[in-house]
Amino acid sequence: MAKLHQPRRSSAKPRQGRQTPRCQPVMVFLTAGCPPPTKTSPLQAGSLHYVNRPAGLLYDEGCFRSARPRRANLRSMLNAVNVMPTAPQDISCSSRSIGPTGLGSALTTWLACLAATALAADPPETLAEAPQLNVLMVCVDDMRADAGCYGHPQALTPHLDRLAARGMRFERAYCQQALCNPSRASLLTGRTPDSLQIWNLTKGLRSSDPNLITLPQLFRQHGYHTRGIGKVYHNWRTADHGDPQSWSVPAVLHFARHDDDTPQVKGPLPPNESTAPRCMRLDVPDEAYFDGRIAKLAVEELQARGKDRKPFFLAVGFWKPHLPFNPPKKYWELYERPATPKSAAKSSRPLIDMPANPLAPKHVPALALHDSREIMRAAGDDGLTADEVLELRHGYLAGISFLDAQLGKILDELERQKLDQQTIIVFWSDHGFHLGEHSLWCKTSNFELDARVPLILSVPPTLTRTPPGGGVRWQAQGASQALVELLDLYPTLAELCRLPAPPGLDGDSMVELLQSERSDNDSRWSAAYTQHPRPNYYGNRPEAMGVSVRTARHRYTEWRDFATKQVLATELYDHRQDPRETDNLAAVADAATLAELRAALERRFPRE
Repeated sequence: MAKLHQPRRSSAKPRQGRQTPRCQPVMVFLTAGCPPPTKTSPLQAGSLHYVNRPAGLLYDEGCFRSARPRRANLRSMLNAVNVMPTAPQDISCSSRSIGPTGLGSALTTWLACLAATALAADPPETLAEAPQLNVLMVCVDDMRADAGCYGHPQALTPHLDRLAARGMRFERAYCQQALCNPSRASLLTGRTPDSLQIWNLTKGLRSSDPNLITLPQLFRQHGYHTRGIGKVYHNWRTADHGDPQSWSVPAVLHFARHDDDTPQVKGPLPPNESTAPRCMRLDVPDEAYFDGRIAKLAVEELQARGKDRKPFFLAVGFWKPHLPFNPPKKYWELYERPATPKSAAKSSRPLIDMPANPLAPKHVPALALHDSREIMRAAGDDGLTADEVLELRHGYLAGISFLDAQLGKILDELERQKLDQQTIIVFWSDHGFHLGEHSLWCKTSNFELDARVPLILSVPPTLTRTPPGGGVRWQAQGASQALVELLDLYPTLAELCRLPAPPGLDGDSMVELLQSERSDNDSRWSAAYTQHPRPNYYGNRPEAMGVSVRTARHRYTEWRDFATKQVLATELYDHRQDPRETDNLAAVADAATLAELRAALERRFPRE
């Protein structure tokens, strides 16, 4: 299957606010004889680089897209490479004529004039720069939007709610595929699963393109201390172990199976009070499990960063609420489970309930469903009892509260080290989850519960800028109804931190959605896309691929033969009338609606 490098939305408009360069563009041309790139000048030999603003350091092949950098960095750039105004002739170099001391006196004089002109282009009072921003990226596994800040009636998530209160909560955020490896590979490279050719658990990130620049790797290349603690990449069953190129120091607590997360305590284990398959309820401390130890290491890392104040990109990957459902007992005790499904227990604690839509949707094609093997392989021959269903749903919410408590420890330490005012915080889950809805358990579908994810982005007040003409630019709090994808995080964080995104990214920067004057209903944010193969866990290649588009009102899915792209089955759900996706309307929908949705789907997944 050919690799797809389609733009995310063919209807995308040009970004607003792009300014015409105030001065003549600068061209840098390095021949193959040039010395290796330096930290201050990571240019590649044999490539053209255009800098549309003479005050720019951050650059890439093609058009410069960054904000104004530090003045010191400008001087580093001007002292590191031969730079001349764009002219008909190319400026080449040799290993003797380039470098911090290799500039001729005439060129040095011209560069000084260029620097002075650039720095004088704005009145001095507008040149005050925002400090270099850190990034704290917290990711979790298998968490659907079950949090208090997302309106879930039972979930107890005070720290997620606290983070959402200071940031932007994306109400309609979607993963690219409801499976750990392709979802995480896509987010961390800014490429679609089709672009990477990764749709399963076994293909390594670098196997599709060894020259990929991952998100943390981009920050590392630009002087950040990057560290991964916990599950950030999905690396079990793949040849690569956590992508070492991404990190300044080796990743920790990142390579294991989820079933390896057994309680580690001194002395004998307390009794297990759980009876449902793949559940465990023990009275043990947080640090008995991976996530408690991950939080402890993240706190220690923030303490170190508080001392040296070097800019950092810290990725903290919690393993929960993924199976097994084994959070410590105190988190189970936050919730109440009735003795029988019909009992109405009176309790001050949130009451665990049965799934509201336990049956498969009407008229659903068989390809849309799966065998729920992660849980059902541990169930008895007769399947799950009602009590077991309640206990599994109980364990899932307890796991969310467990990871929420670990998040709280990290947020507290960030504030204690006084790093919160210069740190971007982003929280995301790799995909959603089923807990008995649609007759399904776990993930690997294109339904809303698997595709929709929590996504919170908190931008510190120090990023607030005054654009030309005045007025506060940022309103990085509240809720956005824009349809966004995890794919969009890479270009967003690059733009917020003024780093040059590498070419070939498939997502769009969401920075405009953080602005005070924005439209969540802009056509650029009118659709989000998800896909999943069949079989769910295939061998050499899939037999079919389900491709799905979510618009403000509908979810439309086509199941296509993987080799021929012939449409095998379709699904259409009207979220205005049927938010739980209980009735497939594909056979009875009006032609105009279907044509519009098919056209939207073709923009990401063309059949030709």
